[in-house]
Amino acid sequence: MSSDLQWLLLRNNNSFLVKRGPEGRAFSSEPGNLRNLHSFKFSGLANTKTIDIKDSGSGIQITTRKSKASPHAVRSARSTLTIRNRSGTRRALGVTAGLTKRGYRPDLRTAALARTSALIAAQKEKKPAPPKKVRGKKAVA
Repeated sequence: MSSDLQWLLLRNNNSFLVKRGPEGRAFSSEPGNLRNLHSFKFSGLANTKTIDIKDSGSGIQITTRKSKASPHAVRSARSTLTIRNRSGTRRALGVTAGLTKRGYRPDLRTAALARTSALIAAQKEKKPAPPKKVRGKKAVA
């Protein structure tokens, strides 16, 4: 079944569709959707080539679909790569850019880099706040 036909069947009714309010924007919680927007471009269900970037305990997990896999294969059709926390930000972004650039899905490069960058920022430990300086009359006393 073609990707366009799948999107026509899935776009109005699927379990991942999230509608907030009568006139609000439609979002999607499906795996493989980098921006969580309900559109054909970012759909992880309708497109045969998808990139899924998740947070894992040991780092960032990037899952892609193998190009020569059978359409009936589900688990064996996925290729998973884990980038460890200690590897560094530049390496994680480079690996993500390399996966999207090689003709896999170059149109998703910016979305994949943004998702990877946001996950790395969320994983970093926050710096402790410096103590407040006492000013004015309280400093003298």
